Amino acid sequence: MTASPVVELDDDRAAARGVRLFLKRDDLVHPLLPGNKWRKLEYNLEPARERGTVLTFGGAYSNHLRAVAAAGALHGFKTIGIVRGEEHLPLNDSLAFAVERGMRLGYLDRTAYRRKHEPDVVAALHEEWGDFYLLPEGGSNPLALRGCAELGAELPEFDVVCCPCGTGGTLAGIAAGLAPGQEALGFAVLKGGFLDAEVERLQREAYGERRGTWRVRDGFHFGGYARRSAELDAFIGDFAARHGVVLDPVYTAKMMYGIYELVEGGAFRPGTRVCAVITG
Repeated sequence: MTASPVVELDDDRAAARGVRLFLKRDDLVHPLLPGNKWRKLEYNLEPARERGTVLTFGGAYSNHLRAVAAAGALHGFKTIGIVRGEEHLPLNDSLAFAVERGMRLGYLDRTAYRRKHEPDVVAALHEEWGDFYLLPEGGSNPLALRGCAELGAELPEFDVVCCPCGTGGTLAGIAAGLAPGQEALGFAVLKGGFLDAEVERLQREAYGERRGTWRVRDGFHFGGYARRSAELDAFIGDFAARHGVVLDPVYTAKMMYGIYELVEGGAFRPGTRVCAVITG
């Protein structure tokens, strides 16, 4: 895969603090599998094709389910999406997209969904759906970290590399791919403060140890996953007007809002080169 482009932002707010801001336009790597979706799936494609069917999990508006369904249609394996909560018809745009690309849908109530990776729940899913390659929610597994580490390795010239965080796999991989002296900074889009432990768990599962220098910022989730406010919407509009890039309110807008807050608060020393990954 060709490395995605990096562009520098001409922004007076960062310049006033002596900070240079860049965007890693990973959203441009594939029209149906943008950014971290492709990075996480790249090395999972071979076992998916070998097994023939992938089963994975997501909420009703999950971009991960969309991406897995698209990958299955493109690369020749069947897909099953287990959705959190009850079925609602007609399907929303995200789930309709997945079904149109061949994904079969199942549902787990929220109590069972919280236990989705426990052996008895997985056994029940095998009983219902047959043999499958199990891909965790968000696609974050050791093979996903391998793909995201390549993203970090594409950014050797930056002091700080930032990404939004849902399940933690992208941050865990990016941090593992950075060189000594570089820092990865993740911006949590869910509340709860659990991502530090999850990122470390993913790295230990993949590499046997904690890798790289990284931190999670928990203060910019705007109330939780997919929550937004008039302030965030105004920021999205202003950023689009200044830079011609429309940020999504679930992930990248919260990251960019957090970056500007940190710049304004003096968190980055003058001369710091900060690159924000637009994950798509």
